[in-house]
Amino acid sequence: MTALDTALHGLRALIADGTLRPGDRLPSEGDLCEQLGVSRGSLREAIRMLAALGVLDTRHGSGSYVSELHAADLITVLSLTVGLLPMDGVLELIELRRALESHSAALAAARVNPQIIGELDALLGKIESSSDFDEHSELDHAFHMTIAAMAGNDALTSLVDVLRSRSREFRIADPVDAAQLKLHSDAGHRAILRGLEARDPVAASAAAAAHVAQTEYWLRQLQPSTSDAADEGTGSTGPA
Repeated sequence: MTALDTALHGLRALIADGTLRPGDRLPSEGDLCEQLGVSRGSLREAIRMLAALGVLDTRHGSGSYVSELHAADLITVLSLTVGLLPMDGVLELIELRRALESHSAALAAARVNPQIIGELDALLGKIESSSDFDEHSELDHAFHMTIAAMAGNDALTSLVDVLRSRSREFRIADPVDAAQLKLHSDAGHRAILRGLEARDPVAASAAAAAHVAQTEYWLRQLQPSTSDAADEGTGSTGPA
């Protein structure tokens, strides 16, 4: 184990066992170095790494403090690395999305109200009429994240957001394939909305799972051209 690893594990242990609680200021460098058996350089690097992960909050002239450690906030930090994944990694995340988005749709069906149904219906109207990739991507994301937020679990919402972040960037280069995918995507959205409107968790969950599975199918079929399109920044329509 390197000195940096020792410093990291030591700080994490102090936070995990409650010695340092959310809002607490870290002890002085000298005290921490002595307690953990590391140099100041290793300690400072460990603090910088934990600050980048949202575990610590470093305030200029004041010191470093333990963050509030909300699950949703810590999950959001994963977007820094998820955004680097190639297509193979994105396909693995889509498998997770299928489970999580179907679960969030089921929870949302039990909590949905007429106002949210109206908002979702309006979003779908804009999605169905949009032919601009960037606009379509933003509207599609808003639709799915509205449903995730209705599930009532901030950590779940944050995780869905992170898992969706990378796949939103991929475009399908062939206009015929892109048009077919959009048709399937639009139909899938409507099926999800019907399940929510009926307040039927089973129907909403099944529709959400089928919708993500359809996206996964298209990406697996078109993986080579999709990867090329992502590199070149071309194409017209992306997966939902």
